[in-house]
Amino acid sequence: METRTKICPVWVGYLLASPLRRLQQNPEKILAPYIQPGFQVLEIGPAMGFFSLPMARMLNGGGKLYCADIQKSMLEKLQVRAKRQALDARIELIHTDSNSLQIRHLEDRIDFCLLAFVVHEVPRPMQLFMELAAALKPGAKILFIEPKGHVTRIQWERSLELAQQSGFCVVHSGSKKGSWVGTLVKAGAVDLPRNKA
Repeated sequence: METRTKICPVWVGYLLASPLRRLQQNPEKILAPYIQPGFQVLEIGPAMGFFSLPMARMLNGGGKLYCADIQKSMLEKLQVRAKRQALDARIELIHTDSNSLQIRHLEDRIDFCLLAFVVHEVPRPMQLFMELAAALKPGAKILFIEPKGHVTRIQWERSLELAQQSGFCVVHSGSKKGSWVGTLVKAGAVDLPRNKA
């Protein structure tokens, strides 16, 4: 979205897409509680598609995955990998810029958003969360993950505060396997349980 202060180099994208990563983070297991067939899903900062390709497979029945990234080279690599697996028809690539996620056409359409290991790279996270709030349907969820090695507890909690100021409810926040993990829900859903672990 914005000009990032610590943007992930393209060569790191190859490491992030490694099958060995599945031993620590299984995309299907992580995403299964959030995705249903036919969902409209948004992923910010997909890199080369470690989570994207499994999500696209889960979105049968008319579902669509929108992958938004500021690095065109990452999107190009993701497109090649998606074509190899015959998943490119389910994925729309969005090249963001320094001023916008370029997702206005998705207003009130998104059922689920994945924000995995990307918010700490964004200099203006409040703008990010506000654009996401416009794109997500009321009651839609965000799975928000940040690496503990790059993000302190104070930074994590500050990000959650910004999300709340943008119209999201924090229904879960905790840590798991070296990451901060939270579930956010766009305001508008009824009787949301709140759990801050």
